[in-house]
Amino acid sequence: MPTPRRQFTAFSRLLHWTMAAMVLTMLCIGVAMVASLANYHMLVSIHRPLGIAILILVVVRFVNRQLTSLPPFPATMSRAERLAATASELTMYGLMFVLPLVGWGMLSAARYPIVLYGSLHLPLILPHDAMLYAVLRKTHTILAYLFFLMFIAHFGAILFHTLIVRDGILKRMAPWNIRPQQAASTEQNWLQAERGNLLTPATEDLRGRGPFF
Repeated sequence: MPTPRRQFTAFSRLLHWTMAAMVLTMLCIGVAMVASLANYHMLVSIHRPLGIAILILVVVRFVNRQLTSLPPFPATMSRAERLAATASELTMYGLMFVLPLVGWGMLSAARYPIVLYGSLHLPLILPHDAMLYAVLRKTHTILAYLFFLMFIAHFGAILFHTLIVRDGILKRMAPWNIRPQQAASTEQNWLQAERGNLLTPATEDLRGRGPFF
């Protein structure tokens, strides 16, 4: 019987941490663009190509996700927690795909040149329309705030499972390869937690019945 995967593939981890760095950079740039106009044009010149790079990588990452087997969630997570984790992950995928497209469409509607590098420009994908530009600009802002909240929730959940529950969930996506001893230790902890979850209802039932004599 093959041993179940306890860690994402090396390529999946590379995509994850590369995109995490890019997304964090984008969030910082977004905050800086709102807080100050001093370096606005320089920040925009970074923001646009970085957004397109994220758009390309999120497609690659989603396809890679469909083609590879995923490590299971720790046994400490309930079914509701697993559903919430999967839903939040797919929501972040969706936002990372939609946000750059909305930004691209917004700039196209305003007829702003979308410069990637030097003389390399993106084609316009929407007609020139000031009202459409205003709607897309508002949409882009709302989606950016929503993505920021999702990012914070994701980061908070990882910290909770790593520092409080200590179920080794971070090891699934650790940049380094997990040694067999560490994997075995984590697997044993998961099995103990799962056994505890299975025994808890029975234990509570026995406590409710009282002594046998």
